[in-house]
Amino acid sequence: MEQQASGYHIPIGDEPPVKVPIGSTIHYIGEFQGLPCKTYNIHMPISGEESPQRLMTGLRASYDFLPFDEYYKAGKAFQILNWDQNTRYCPACGVPTRQISDIGKKCPQCRQEFYPHISPAIIVRICKDDSILLVHARNFRGTFYGLVAGFLEAGETLEECVHREVMEETGLQIKNLKYFGSQPWPYPSGVMIGFTADYASGEIKLQNEELNAGAFFTKDKLPEIPQKLSLARKLIDDWLEKA
Repeated sequence: MEQQASGYHIPIGDEPPVKVPIGSTIHYIGEFQGLPCKTYNIHMPISGEESPQRLMTGLRASYDFLPFDEYYKAGKAFQILNWDQNTRYCPACGVPTRQISDIGKKCPQCRQEFYPHISPAIIVRICKDDSILLVHARNFRGTFYGLVAGFLEAGETLEECVHREVMEETGLQIKNLKYFGSQPWPYPSGVMIGFTADYASGEIKLQNEELNAGAFFTKDKLPEIPQKLSLARKLIDDWLEKA
């Protein structure tokens, strides 16, 4: 990121902001502000990293500095580079793959084609009277509480996935399931699909392998909640506005 008068932004110009390493693949990832947008891998550290006009940071941290549309474009770049790194060789026969399009590779030996793999995951806000269900997962980096979430399994619908994850993780039955919205989640290559639901029945019985805390919380007794960049926070904020 480069510091400008209006804050930090993704570098824009006719020349790459950092020298392209020899042998790098430059990926086209669409247009941005009417200009072609491209991405490539660099090796850290790089010359100029110490400059006060330049900030080198991870994708998650960039949310606090970049405008939202630029953060989303950085997320796409991250996903494409991750896909490129993990599809250098055909998983079936081990032959080096060849790029055939902006988001496509092909094995010259067995002719299989490979495109960026996106992992769908659901996340659901469950309300009970004037309270909301919040849980703390064992893999959370911090003390914040979030919403029940999980990955879609083969052969199930998104709705079936929500009911299964809620039952597996909390032992609860839900009703009035409704779609809320979705969000690209490039950590490394996912998409979050958000739902809302109401408590139907059951007592909280946490899946100990996944969660170490969970309860229904009222608006005035909320624990620490997720950061603004997540769909979980959007779901919680939407509930707070209506509560």
